[in-house]
Amino acid sequence: MIKTISKQAQIQCKSEYGTLQKVILCEPQYMEIKEVINNVQKKYIGNNIDRTLAISQHQKFEQTLRNAGVEVIKLRPSKDHPEQVFTRDIGFTLGRRVFISEMANPIRQGEEKVLSHWMKEHDISYKKLSTHPIEGGDVIVDGNRVFIGISHRTCMKAIQSLQRELPDFEILPIPFNPKYLHLDCVFNILSSKDALIYPDAFDRKIVDRLSSMYHLIEVSESEQFSMGTNVLSIGNNRVLSLPINRDVNHQLRQHGYQVLEVDFSEIIKSGGSFRCCSMPIVRH
Repeated sequence: MIKTISKQAQIQCKSEYGTLQKVILCEPQYMEIKEVINNVQKKYIGNNIDRTLAISQHQKFEQTLRNAGVEVIKLRPSKDHPEQVFTRDIGFTLGRRVFISEMANPIRQGEEKVLSHWMKEHDISYKKLSTHPIEGGDVIVDGNRVFIGISHRTCMKAIQSLQRELPDFEILPIPFNPKYLHLDCVFNILSSKDALIYPDAFDRKIVDRLSSMYHLIEVSESEQFSMGTNVLSIGNNRVLSLPINRDVNHQLRQHGYQVLEVDFSEIIKSGGSFRCCSMPIVRH
């Protein structure tokens, strides 16, 4: 079933690297590893999340975006949603349409209602996908070409349903090792020419296919674990990345990118970084 709010608002997202103008964040006020739902959380469940530090790091992330001219929209945190900081997963913008996800894991279900409520309050048109699970971390857009990861969070039926919704887009299903949670944890497009990849997450044929489309900048196993692929591009070759991912940052600079280093070390303990924590709704 697809629910439609008819009034159209100014929304646009045609790529992962256009100039970011408006983005949705959510402060990690109630962030907690309540149950292990990804490989990274398994390591940190004992120590869990220092919320004070997570909030401080998130505020620096927010301020970096504002300093770069990005309008930041903040959803209200809820104590019922410990993963709510990862706003990318609850929705995604393709072209001039916002889709609200069907969350696969019970611990994250309900986050989409917070986003839907905000959309209604601000008269923003959206479509709610509610037949098969699909999450925004698996959706990566480059013009009319949309890569969608097949994972434990996004199923093939959801991808087929989205293709019917978007006949003018080329939807490319991308299988990968689902232990890495979402596609953007192992693959991320930086420009029309470059992309980051952790090749071990894919079959060789998939890597070859992606390398025919982009120059692939490889991420090591250790830097994949510290979310080296999960950078956020904000336009004009500017990329937010963690200082700990030194090799990724060196390679990005070698390829002409301006790397804005922000410490996000507490938040990545839950298995997501800058891309996971941002939902663009206007990019040019």
